[in-house]
Amino acid sequence: MLYQQIAQNKRKTVILILAFFLLLAGIGAAAGYYFLDNYQFGLVMALLLGGIYAFSMIFQSTAVVMGMNNAREMTADQAPEFYHIVEDMALVAQIPMPKVYIIDDPSLNAFATGSNPQNAAVAATSGLLALMNREELEGVIGHEVSHIRNYDIRISTIAVALASAISLISGLAGRMMWYGGSGRRSDDRDNSSLGIFAMVFSILSLILSPLVASLVQMAISRQREYLADASSVALTRNPEGMIKALQKLEQSQPMAHPVDDASAALYISEPRKKESFANLFSTHPPIADRIERLRHM
Repeated sequence: MLYQQIAQNKRKTVILILAFFLLLAGIGAAAGYYFLDNYQFGLVMALLLGGIYAFSMIFQSTAVVMGMNNAREMTADQAPEFYHIVEDMALVAQIPMPKVYIIDDPSLNAFATGSNPQNAAVAATSGLLALMNREELEGVIGHEVSHIRNYDIRISTIAVALASAISLISGLAGRMMWYGGSGRRSDDRDNSSLGIFAMVFSILSLILSPLVASLVQMAISRQREYLADASSVALTRNPEGMIKALQKLEQSQPMAHPVDDASAALYISEPRKKESFANLFSTHPPIADRIERLRHM
């Protein structure tokens, strides 16, 4: 049943990644039409930028993501309990030993990244390592190792790259509209009904694109969190460890350092303020729902 769910989620994720690329193409076309009267140029440039971002993340995802989150690589001597729990979970999951990182932050959180199990990494906050016992840590690390085993990390890092590209294009377009207005000079097209419609559509696309990108990333992440919770229980054979860990995560304070929208989806729980408006579009399902699913496994 678990492997059927993994296969089903992989198929869904391929569709969502295609939706990400279509969204990126649409934003590029809108920007090209609005500023240059040439949607083809904008479309090609957006896809090229997205491809470069995705390519760079596939080959350098660990260094890029860990750098974005101020994480430090640890050895077995520097963090023995954390390192050996990761080692044990990797052995049970039958994957290569991931690199191990710590984020100096009092909140409780963790994530995994990398393009495949051969170059994966697991990071945890210092707060999580200080406040969780071994049983709970095994649940959290089992969750992150499951992301690696299930190849969630490849999809997640590509989604981070595409979300970053969308944010970059929409941000640049927004600043250009604010300071310079439209670069188009085709008055005949502007005065036609089609031209007006295309202009309005372009503006709305540029304004709403970050929100739509967040919704796509949310759709990718939420099902994978449920699956990783269940996979962790399969690895540890201890549902109570994962449930107790989630209960502690639910009470955790937000991360002390800022976390950008793109990498927030990688964490095991929402790293930002839970009462913020942005959390209405959180990439994480409610922890209460995750606990309820585990209790009914």
